[in-house]
Amino acid sequence: MDGVLVVDKPEGWTSHDAVNKVRKIIGTRRVGHLGTLDPMATGVLPLVVGRATRLSQFLMKGDKVYDAVVRFGYSTDTYDRDGTPTSPVTTPAIELPQLEAALRGMLGTVEQVPPPISAKKVAGTPAYKLARKNQPVELKPVTVTIHSLELVSLEGTDAHLIVRCSAGTYMRSIAHDLGQALGCGAFLYRLRRIASGDFTLQQARTLEELERLQAEGKLAEALVPAAELLPAFPSETVDALTASQIRQGRDFRVSPFRVRAGTRYVKAVTQQGDLIAIGEMKLPNVYHPFLVL
Repeated sequence: MDGVLVVDKPEGWTSHDAVNKVRKIIGTRRVGHLGTLDPMATGVLPLVVGRATRLSQFLMKGDKVYDAVVRFGYSTDTYDRDGTPTSPVTTPAIELPQLEAALRGMLGTVEQVPPPISAKKVAGTPAYKLARKNQPVELKPVTVTIHSLELVSLEGTDAHLIVRCSAGTYMRSIAHDLGQALGCGAFLYRLRRIASGDFTLQQARTLEELERLQAEGKLAEALVPAAELLPAFPSETVDALTASQIRQGRDFRVSPFRVRAGTRYVKAVTQQGDLIAIGEMKLPNVYHPFLVL
């Protein structure tokens, strides 16, 4: 199996837990995830399988879409509901215009400080390990892009948001920063990822569903084949001789009718429909095998 299985990660599981479970289900260690989800979070967790793991560098760059609830009233040391309060616990009256102004102020390309309880490394050590030893954690801001912050509803101290952002954005930091902006503290109360790059919740299967499909010999129904990945890259069908040459690292030609001039990457696909390589433009209509599966 070469492709992507889109898992609907359950609450309480780490991304690595889900990877290990899928490894057992399909009987291979060649499984990796495309960006972690916190244990508290649920939703879209794309897992690359087999030779498709080599495509991770392209697949991890896509935007993310989250369905989140931010609760106002106090901040926590983890920036989510599982943390210890770090400010007085209050029940603030959130004014809608004030919240909307704070949301607008967070849009665009910004410098975001990751949560102290995160996998970001400080001098080679994950920040969460330092924080749990009560050692000071000073994380440098990272550049992220928040494309949209849609306020679905405001009920009491809970703000329901739909957020579209770049890879690497911390939803916990968004919640914490909103609390700072409103002066009452806030934390991430609920989080569900509904899209990751080209992968959506509609494609996602629970781990129980994957186990059932495997038992029925139908697991391929849940797989997004490697040749269907990276839909923004045009495909070039190659014959057996050209496929053999590509595997040897030799350049290959593409049709100017199927590949627009100036296209940086193309997918080389066999006549049987298998993705064998990603080619990078070397000359007009000539591509070099940048990555061979």
